[in-house]
Amino acid sequence: MKLKMMYSFLNSDINIIEKKLEETIQSDSFLLKQASMHTLQAGGKRIRPIFVLLAGKFGHYDIEVMKDVAVALELIHMASLVHDDVIDDADLRRGQPTVKSKWDNQIAMYTGDFVFALSLELMSNIKDPAAHKILANTIVEVTIGEIQQIKDKYRFNQNFRDYFRRIKRKTALLIAASCQLGAIAAGASESVHKNLYRFGYYVGMSFQITDDILDFTASEAELGKPAGSDLLQGNITAPVLYALENEKIREEIIKVNENTQPNQISEIISLIKQSGAIEKSIALSDLYLDKALAVLEELPTNKAKKTLRDIAKYIGRRKF
Repeated sequence: MKLKMMYSFLNSDINIIEKKLEETIQSDSFLLKQASMHTLQAGGKRIRPIFVLLAGKFGHYDIEVMKDVAVALELIHMASLVHDDVIDDADLRRGQPTVKSKWDNQIAMYTGDFVFALSLELMSNIKDPAAHKILANTIVEVTIGEIQQIKDKYRFNQNFRDYFRRIKRKTALLIAASCQLGAIAAGASESVHKNLYRFGYYVGMSFQITDDILDFTASEAELGKPAGSDLLQGNITAPVLYALENEKIREEIIKVNENTQPNQISEIISLIKQSGAIEKSIALSDLYLDKALAVLEELPTNKAKKTLRDIAKYIGRRKF
């Protein structure tokens, strides 16, 4: 089953969110508006807003309340991608030029900051102080993650603890917050929103590990960027960490640097795929996915619970 079919019963509410996203990024500055709209129209699965809406189904669901939370979380995600592309010096995302390549680094950084600020403005409509504390902490952690990603570039002596901490901040915490804040906005009980946070965290870890695997196993057409881009940009992911355990392959991997060209990395990609690193990474992703599914069993039974299970399995085990 395709991902969109799993949550098709939310289609009318998702359309409301898309409209709200477009309305929110309007600006008196033509340049900011243009750059923000470019990021929005680049697409994306809208996973975070969907998790917000599904989590809201465990409480008193009101789309007029839920839409502000859903849009705020998607805006934070958008802003972090714009900043990431500056850090990674990336020219393409999802097959489209990045803000930094279409304009420049300065415009990209201000665009990311602008979109971040819009998310905070939207969340001010939610009155629960706990929601603001969770969101603020999430933004702090995402920002620390961006800085750590810079420090970790081409650092081949890092370990899995470094990697887990980085992807927790890069991906898992925002998905966890999406689940928790959706439930809080709907007035769900504390036990429910805390379990949804745990579910989102484990799904987020699985999602990012799978993303890191696909960087080596998917085609350039599927990725919208050259295969092996993470390694080329100095980002050390699970498949690379496993491959580094092989001394002969390690000798080749540690040669990668800022001046390595895409056509020089194809042999290393082959070595990583032959090393068993992909299979080990899949097992690692499955470990987090199984934890997410276990947490789901502690939640009340409803249609949203089944949908969360289906989505978790899809994004944790997707081929692309």
